[in-house]
Amino acid sequence: MIKTLKTFGLATLLASVLACGSHTKKEIKTVKQPNIIFFLVDDMGWMDTSINGSEYYETPNMERLAKMGMKFTHAYAANPLCSPTRSSILTGQDPARVRITMPGGHLPPNPNQDLSAKKGAPWQKMATPDSRTFLTTNQFTIAEALKENGYTTAHIGKWHLGQKGYWPEDHGFDINIGGQQHPGPPSYFSPYKIPNLPNGEKHEYITDRVTKEAINFLENQTKDQPFFLNVWQYGVHAPYQAPKALIAKYEAKKDPRGKQNSPIMGGMMEKVDESLGAILDKLEALDIMEDTVIVFYSDNGGNMYDVVNGDFPTNNYPLSFGKGNIYEGGIRVPCIVSWIGKIKPNSTSDEIIQSTDFYPTLLDITNTKQNPEQKLDGISLSDLLTKQKPLNRKAVFSHFPHYVPATGNYPTTAVWHEDYKLLKVYGEGPNRTPEYKLFNLKEDISESNNIAANEEKLVQSMTKMLDNYLNDIDALVPVKNPNYKKGSKSKFGIPPIFPIKNYPSY
Repeated sequence: MIKTLKTFGLATLLASVLACGSHTKKEIKTVKQPNIIFFLVDDMGWMDTSINGSEYYETPNMERLAKMGMKFTHAYAANPLCSPTRSSILTGQDPARVRITMPGGHLPPNPNQDLSAKKGAPWQKMATPDSRTFLTTNQFTIAEALKENGYTTAHIGKWHLGQKGYWPEDHGFDINIGGQQHPGPPSYFSPYKIPNLPNGEKHEYITDRVTKEAINFLENQTKDQPFFLNVWQYGVHAPYQAPKALIAKYEAKKDPRGKQNSPIMGGMMEKVDESLGAILDKLEALDIMEDTVIVFYSDNGGNMYDVVNGDFPTNNYPLSFGKGNIYEGGIRVPCIVSWIGKIKPNSTSDEIIQSTDFYPTLLDITNTKQNPEQKLDGISLSDLLTKQKPLNRKAVFSHFPHYVPATGNYPTTAVWHEDYKLLKVYGEGPNRTPEYKLFNLKEDISESNNIAANEEKLVQSMTKMLDNYLNDIDALVPVKNPNYKKGSKSKFGIPPIFPIKNYPSY
């Protein structure tokens, strides 16, 4: 009798489905929670891709992904350095709230250190805060949230958010391949010297190894359980190494813009693009492309302080400065989001977004409940992505309270509001008060014309936004340095040149 009832129920269900001719296979499949792939590139600048105007780097797979989904023209890392931005993606929180504002994930954990600003070197007008060197395990990461909602979670590639005890497996990831404390790979060629990243055949390239591990993960997933996969490439971070054949290819090229001309970086960028293409190919081969959300992002701007063979690794022009600096070249990054059937293909958004936004966005599109104890600083992009609804966001902020002589950065907080960007530069005004710089990015993308003196009311209103935000996130801010000696030799003004030796290529 029970068997008869079950058979009848199944037959009725099948008949109902067949009777509803409008219920196609695609429509039934969309009921399933989407898979998520977060493809993060290290140190890739906004101008390091053909989708934003590079005529030197060849990135056809980034173009392919952009045609599948939405490209963002005003996407920002939460911080112009790697570890802070990575923490913002995982937590949905501003790095200043997390207390990770510098990339110290390779250093010993400092849980008991007082991070508040106290004193500095004699040349520093301001004393600046210190930074945590690890992501605390009391954070409820996006991986933990999705895991509670039935997702398989995996991290493959660079981590740099703490030593042992603070690795991906300690933050909600079922699988961790390659994610440890390394800021950059000891070698781009096998053997890699990363204990939990398998070596390949001799001289295999690490970008290819990360890709192979990602594809192996995809091949071993079942279609009835969604997955969240971080593919966080080590490229294009130092050490600067690329296969000889690709170096030769880019040595034979010339940038028509006359800006980007590092053959090694050309090869490294092409390998990252190949990785993206291989993953897209695999999703299509497995027939799960329509079930998968793909986020393509970078953790900060392109490196313009290291020197490789006499020049910077890349050039962020028309943006100014680069990685480690809060000007646009250090913090504006490439971004594409694809979700077949949900996001309008080949679309572009000029909305200002930030890395903190992905946590609430992924919660929304997966119907995952937010942990009430996890404070989120970002906002959901779900309706923007799927319905092209404007965000109506008032402002976006970045707090980078550090001197970085190599990049020319002074301790600064930035706020973006409509077409304007205001910089509060600590200690550079009269009597070590803040200096304010205001730029109209719509008219002056290179931030070459400070209009603060002509826009006093706007400066005042944006300063109020900025100060309220710092108070809201309980940010540690610079204070006057008691050790400061006027006239002491400044570290600034010295060319930020750190020659990189010629690493081996194969």
